[in-house]
Order: sequence, then C-alpha cells, then structure tokens
Amino acid sequence: MTINNPFSRKPWILSVIILVVIAAWLLSGLGTTPSDEASQSPSTDNQNNRTQTASTTEIPLATVKVSQFQTQAVARTLSLYGRTAPNRQATLAAEVSGTIEKLLVKKGHNVKAGQALVQLSKADRELQLKRAQALLKVRNQEYKAAQSLRKRGLQGEVALSQTEAALVEAKAALRSAQIDLENTVIYAPFDGILESLHIEKGDYVGIGDPVANIVDLDPLVISADVSERHVNHVFKGQKAAVQLVSDHQTEGTLRYRASVASANTNTYPIEVEISNPDMRFTAGTSANLELLLETKDAIKMTPSMLALDEAGNLGIKTIVDNDKVKFIPIAVVKVEPDGVWLGDTPNPVEVITVGQGFVRDGDTVIPAREQDKADSDNEDSQ
Repeated sequence: MTINNPFSRKPWILSVIILVVIAAWLLSGLGTTPSDEASQSPSTDNQNNRTQTASTTEIPLATVKVSQFQTQAVARTLSLYGRTAPNRQATLAAEVSGTIEKLLVKKGHNVKAGQALVQLSKADRELQLKRAQALLKVRNQEYKAAQSLRKRGLQGEVALSQTEAALVEAKAALRSAQIDLENTVIYAPFDGILESLHIEKGDYVGIGDPVANIVDLDPLVISADVSERHVNHVFKGQKAAVQLVSDHQTEGTLRYRASVASANTNTYPIEVEISNPDMRFTAGTSANLELLLETKDAIKMTPSMLALDEAGNLGIKTIVDNDKVKFIPIAVVKVEPDGVWLGDTPNPVEVITVGQGFVRDGDTVIPAREQDKADSDNEDSQ
C-alpha cells in the first residue's frame, strides 16, 4: 500500500516550518521577566560597589624627615687669590763714576734710612773741592773790591756785574765738587733689606750703572684682582682676612683700589697691606684674601639637603601649616668645606632633610621631626 507523503511532493513546506521555529526561539530570548531581572541585580550591584571602592581608595602620604633651623648672622665675604709684594723697592745707581772701594753692608741685611752701603774711590775729588773753595774765596774778594770801587765812582756797572757772575760761578763749582764727593758714598733711601748687590769690590762703575736693590717689606703688600661684578663692594680701608702660604693668618687693610679696569682681564687691581715689623714674611708668595662685604642672616646645611623645583631653581623644601610642602628659593651667602649658608629663609624654618626628592610643592606629608623621634626614644627607654 502506498502512503502519500506531502513533504516529499512539496519539500519547501518543511523548510518554512524550520524557519518559523527558529524565529520563534530567537524572539523568546528578547523578553526578560521581572524574576530574571531580580536574579541578575545583586551581581550587578556588587560589581558597581567594587568599582566605587577602588576609585575612592586614598594614596598613602609620604613620610619625610624634618629638622628645624635657626638663622644666624653670617659675614658674607669675597675670596680672592693674591701674591705678596714689597711696600716699595728701589734700584740704587752710581751718581759718579769710579772704582768700588768698599762694600759696607752685605746683601740680605736690614738697613736703616741714610745708612752707608757702598764706598766709591774719592780719587782727586777732595783736591777738586779745595780748589773750588780757594777759587770762591778769590772771587768773593774781587766782588767786594768791585763794590767798593763802584761806590766811589771808580768802576763801571759792567765790571761789577762781571765780578758778581764770577762769584756765582765759583759758588756753583764749589757745590758741584761737594756733591761729587758726597756721591762717592751710596746711602739707603729708606728702611728695608739690601736685597741684592750688582757690584764687587774693585769694579768700575759709570754714572747710572746699577749698584744695589733695596726693598721695604713693612708693611707687606698683597696684590689681587677684583671682578667687575664685585668691585662696587670694595673700598679703601676695608678689612680683609689674610692667610699666607705658610698658614699664618692675620688681618689686613685695603689701601688701594684701581678706578680703571685692566684691558686684558677686565678686572680691577687692589692692594691689601699687613703689618710685618720684623720682616719675617717674604714677598712673591701666594696668599688668600677674604674681604668682608656684608653681614646677613642665614642657615647652614649640607648640599644634600638642597632640592630643585619643577623649573630647575635651587632651594629647600620646607614644612608649613597643615604639614604641606613649600619650596623656598634660596641665595647662597657663604660656602664652607662642611656646608653652605643659605639666606632669604624664614626664622625658624622646618626643612625636609630626607625624602625631599619624592615630594612636590603643595603635597601633604607625614613629617618625622627630630624632636618627635627623641621623645619617642625617651618613652621606649622608660
């Protein structure tokens, strides 16, 4: 018996039925019942709470070490390098020609002003002096006789003038002979040290030939140069701390400041004098000068405590009200081997000494003060 299957004759009917079933299944998933929403809401709320908790978690505050500083009056100085030099020096030369007859002082010895140093041969200068004295006597008598004759009208005015001129010439010749004789001895012009002798006994010297050098080392002068940036702070009579190369320290006084800068270095030469009564300090050695410029209130700290702001300015990070960080630009007043003195700071001031590199201006921090730590240690010991 043959059974007629309608799907075999019309297969498209099966395809339509399958498509209708799939569409109905898909449309059933779009609708959500209230019970489904209630079952899904607790998980969603938990996820939102976790998000809000994460967003509201606070970042822990940084802990920094803080120390309090008090300002002190600090002398601001200008450090210079200089060299010692004589107060004055002179090269003595022969004023007459002749042979060196005697050296009266050895080089390196202290001498007094007016002390004889070198004796030249007098040769015939004593005879020349006696001749000039005799000639002057004759010319003086001739002049007196001419005056007497002129008063009696026995001699004219011209003859009287001639005898007067001869008298003046004789006086000049006498004085010249005296000076030549005096110049056979060379004297020290001032107190000092006979630094060197250019001659020996028996040498012949002419007029103008150098004979000896004499230097005055009291006071001793220290020459240095000041830059154009500091020259207006330097003045005559200013005190200076002096340290010689021998480590001797003393105080000096500025006695000279140039008014025109050197064309080569654009600096101003200065001179500082120090007392050297026994002349034990020598010239030509190195010396360090510190000129007092002004006195300024400052705090002292090590360079490791300094910090930079976001613009690259050098300063310190301090703690102000409510434990906030405040950056203060500073001015270096003085630099010492164990630290620097900083000006333009409040008094007193709390400075972040450890951890300043991890906080910024305006941040709130937890300050660990030196005093707080000391109190905690005392409580632990008790």
